[in-house]
Amino acid sequence: MITLKSRRELGIMRDANRIVGEILRELKPLCRPGVTTEELDRFAEEKTLRLGAKPAFKGYRGYPKSLCTSINQEVVHGIPCDRVLVDGDIVSLDFGVVYQGYCGDSALTVPIGDISPEIQKLLLVTEESLYLGIDQMMPDNHLSDISRAIQTHAESHGFSVVKEYGGHGIGKKLHEEPMLLNYVVNGRGPKLKPGLVLAVEPMINLGTDKVQLLSDGWTVVTADGQPSAHFEHTVAITDNGSEILSKIT
Repeated sequence: MITLKSRRELGIMRDANRIVGEILRELKPLCRPGVTTEELDRFAEEKTLRLGAKPAFKGYRGYPKSLCTSINQEVVHGIPCDRVLVDGDIVSLDFGVVYQGYCGDSALTVPIGDISPEIQKLLLVTEESLYLGIDQMMPDNHLSDISRAIQTHAESHGFSVVKEYGGHGIGKKLHEEPMLLNYVVNGRGPKLKPGLVLAVEPMINLGTDKVQLLSDGWTVVTADGQPSAHFEHTVAITDNGSEILSKIT
């Protein structure tokens, strides 16, 4: 069942997502050669607790950390560890909190040092796909309008869209209805209404759209070992269009 948020609930979700956005903004410059993903996770968790929130991912379905750090061919759900970031890597930082009973969720992919022009383009197009999807979040549009905008832009640049994972509703739970695919299937999907809050998150691959789950039960990788990029915002639909709750300017 899809739940629409009240004005009071949206106010709390703004605060939750502001915390997420601030922490991701502070994490970004920490992503440099020589840093471990464990260090990034520790920073995110400690800052979250100082701000009066709690990590949304830690313990969620048994996930062991507060942050997801997915490097290069890792698509999503990479587990922080003692792995050291090196020049030429890209790392997706996916992070969420629970604040006063409501969730915030956002992600970005960060280049480490110098990356190739091809991978720079992958990051740019993936982020553009996110915002083109958000542009479709207006009353009386349909869920598939978001999916179409993401898929069309990514594929027009020769990239592929991950089919097995996508965005989702968000509120008191980290994952609520509806699921938001990043590609179009049969039907237009539900009509978008004010009060609907979605986590929009394109995952775009340089090569094949096929992915595999590693033996740790969490880390998803591209089947061909090519890089993948991931960007995400939590977005509310209002009477006038959309409001990005997790964006920090």
